[in-house]
Amino acid sequence: MRKYILLYTGLLLSVSGCSLLELDESTGLDREEAYSYFSNVKGLATYVYSQLPGDLGVLDGALRESATDNSVYVWSDNSVHDFYNNAWSPNNAVDNMWSKCYGAIRSVNSFLENYSQEKLERFRWNDTYEEDIAKATMYREELRVLRAFYLFELAKRYGDIPLLTRTYALDEINGVEKTSFNEVIKYICDECSDAAKTLPVSHQDFWAETGRVTKGTALALKSRAALFEGTFRKYHNLGDWEEMLKQSAAASLELIQKGGFSLYKTGSTPYRDLFARLDAPAEEIILGRRYSTELSVLHNSQCNSMTGNQRVSFTKRFVDHYLMADGSRYTDKPGHEKNEFVAEVTGRDPRLSQTILTPGYVQKGTTKEMINTLSKYTLTGYQYIKYVMEPQYDQSNKSPMYFPLFRLAEVYLNYAEAKAELGTLTQDDLDISVNLLRDRAGMGDAHIDMDEANANPDPYLMADVTGYPNVTKSAMTGVILEIRRERTVELCLEGFRLFDMIRWKEGKQLTNEYHGVYFPGEGKYDLNGDGKMETAIYKDQAPSGLGLTKYKLGVDFFLTNDTEGYMWPHKDVKWNWNEERDYLWPIPTDERSLNHSLTQNPGWEDGLSY
Repeated sequence: MRKYILLYTGLLLSVSGCSLLELDESTGLDREEAYSYFSNVKGLATYVYSQLPGDLGVLDGALRESATDNSVYVWSDNSVHDFYNNAWSPNNAVDNMWSKCYGAIRSVNSFLENYSQEKLERFRWNDTYEEDIAKATMYREELRVLRAFYLFELAKRYGDIPLLTRTYALDEINGVEKTSFNEVIKYICDECSDAAKTLPVSHQDFWAETGRVTKGTALALKSRAALFEGTFRKYHNLGDWEEMLKQSAAASLELIQKGGFSLYKTGSTPYRDLFARLDAPAEEIILGRRYSTELSVLHNSQCNSMTGNQRVSFTKRFVDHYLMADGSRYTDKPGHEKNEFVAEVTGRDPRLSQTILTPGYVQKGTTKEMINTLSKYTLTGYQYIKYVMEPQYDQSNKSPMYFPLFRLAEVYLNYAEAKAELGTLTQDDLDISVNLLRDRAGMGDAHIDMDEANANPDPYLMADVTGYPNVTKSAMTGVILEIRRERTVELCLEGFRLFDMIRWKEGKQLTNEYHGVYFPGEGKYDLNGDGKMETAIYKDQAPSGLGLTKYKLGVDFFLTNDTEGYMWPHKDVKWNWNEERDYLWPIPTDERSLNHSLTQNPGWEDGLSY
């Protein structure tokens, strides 16, 4: 009976970062007995999985953490969540990733220290114990990869962090020092390589379910972490960056060639459909966070789009990244800066209309075309429809769609970027990676031609305001820019953009003004291309006409030049960026109060003198 009490009261909860499995006095059950029951072992593994970031940790979280140059994040009261303008400090952390990740890491360490096959074999109390032992052994390898995942989530935010690979008593905490960022990433890569030797290649090889760590997850995490470390070191002039990029490329290539994954290509709009379904397509999704209506484990990704909740909005800079469907550059077209909405989104990379609301959009489960509604759902005129399914999921905390944590498309992009930054990329490398993404999007004639890209780098993507001014100037500059374009388009709203900007040392780009759809002046507009004027903007006198949705300039939204220009959601906001400080998060003051050995990150002040 004790084991059921423990499972119910402890394994799925966390107190001060500790699994209650650690607190023997709270349960009356010692570790030896606790790890002798498969239900308890399974429960602890379930708890560690439950800490994976999902919609709130990746989609909302990435946007809430900063208004990246992909999107603008605004609270429902229309006030800016000001990540860098003094609202963010050691005493006011923007998220709980420190405590959340270390809580999960502690649970993994407890598992690894206390679980053994021998303990389970002592209690053969049912007919499935051999299967249970096999699963518990696999949990051990899965949790090692999850520990590496949580360590990476910490390292990419905080840089040097305590590398905790065992449990610590309270009286030991005060002496735990940081391990260098470089050593943490090396440890993550080594753990992934080692666990990959034991883990099954895919979900079907061992588990009859998706949503579990596999060899593919281990390789994908290594690909991601090593790319981050290598490019961060390169662009922040820290030296010794080549080895990590080589490791990223090697892990990516192994997964591409031997992982058994492929791109999801079902239907006429496969990119849209990949993010608008309940289950994770096993061919492409290497690891997905699962949700369930039956278990009331739901999220807000659809609500944020379809009800105007917090009004997440894309920017014009983001939309300008999309090529034309034939592969030509939209920003090369004369006068593109003043194209009105319908002209702007027509004939573009098909992923644009599968990511934002454009003419002809019909929500799944309905038959009526939706028209771009300015200011109610979006502050820029670019409303996202990625992750949007049927209308029954529109309301707050109603969406049960899985959330992708690792997918093959990212691995393709990691591979191409690592090789390009090393200067070893070939056309064949592009053809087995990034160009397959364009094929899936329906742009088969728009492959990246490496020689052409390098001979003619996109000036828009090199410009100080619209591009990546810090990009490596080399023979590979053009193709690096094209890979960044592809990454921006393909992985939007999946939690990558802010950290991409950080590793590329492009933080100052976050301070640019955020602009939206262009309007040449007051008057009536057709925003869905059917020839009928359904929208009007005005400053003083509202125009007459039935069926018009009217917006008053200076009240509903601003334009950059009063009655003409781009939608300007944050007219009076000036964004700050401290180049010497803001590439690392501040260590939470509470953590430094507990552990005096933790040094604060450069430039952050928390009032503590140790």
